[in-house]
Amino acid sequence: MKQFWVDIRPWSKDLATTAIESGADALVVDDAGRVRELGRVTTVAREGDLVPGKDVFEVEIVDKATEEEALRLASRGRVIVRMRDWTVIPLENLVAQSDRIIAAVTTADEAAVALSVLERGAAGILLATDDPAEIRRVAGVIAGSGAEVALVPFEVTRIAPVGMGDRVCVDTCSLLADGEGMLVGNTSSAFLMVHPETLENPYVAPRPFRVNAGAVHAYTLLPDGKTAYLADLAVGDRVLIAEHTGATHEAVVGRVKIERRPLLLVEAKAGDAKVSLVLQNAETIRLVAEDGRAVSVVDLAVGDRVLGSVAEGGRHFGIAVAETILEK
Repeated sequence: MKQFWVDIRPWSKDLATTAIESGADALVVDDAGRVRELGRVTTVAREGDLVPGKDVFEVEIVDKATEEEALRLASRGRVIVRMRDWTVIPLENLVAQSDRIIAAVTTADEAAVALSVLERGAAGILLATDDPAEIRRVAGVIAGSGAEVALVPFEVTRIAPVGMGDRVCVDTCSLLADGEGMLVGNTSSAFLMVHPETLENPYVAPRPFRVNAGAVHAYTLLPDGKTAYLADLAVGDRVLIAEHTGATHEAVVGRVKIERRPLLLVEAKAGDAKVSLVLQNAETIRLVAEDGRAVSVVDLAVGDRVLGSVAEGGRHFGIAVAETILEK
């Protein structure tokens, strides 16, 4: 997720409060103590959580020399860059070479550009404005800035009960929607989209914050492109939520429930790619069809097509590595 910083210099309690309520990741201020009176949020200040000149640097980009200075400082910490005439090319040059660039902007339109240059965007933006409404607009831009994930239809090739085991329910701090879900797989090379419990059921009330994601050993794809074992997820972690269109956003984990339940193996293929996933064997566990429709695992049949994603196999502590690894 891109970082959302707000510049509260000079101090304004109204702007600071709006920034905190809008989910700002950090406030750049002259006096960190004033922020602490309003809430817990990272401060960039002389006596703040991040110290200017030590953890964070500011550079105005006017020529190639200042570009090079920004890149040099990026080896030491995050760099706030300001474009004198807000040209895109210098920002592209910096983003291509560093993932520590924070682009200074004054409007939501500028934020949208900064977050999309070279399709990867700056690591974050620093907004300077005297308009609380602009803070809320930029927060909306940030919320929609998740990278898209390439989804492909997998054809189901096998469905088989595999006995009892421990499965993981991931309860998020968000209300999830129909047609989206978490990407989960038995291996790190391919994932299936597991739908949240948003639908009505004669026996169980909807729990739209919950994804009954799979067995404890399974991998889930995270917002930063890493993976995590379902069993390792904990309160406060962030998980990737994908829409059936490929757009993504993140959700905060509020609770993880691990319980012993009957399990079901689903295997599928897309061209040469194969995917498998062990899920709870129950009607409320659903995968996602190509049109975003939820398909219960008890209704799933060989030949059905469900959405998933293919990735480069091989992970070391969740990080993709370029080495030969065989997962079966």
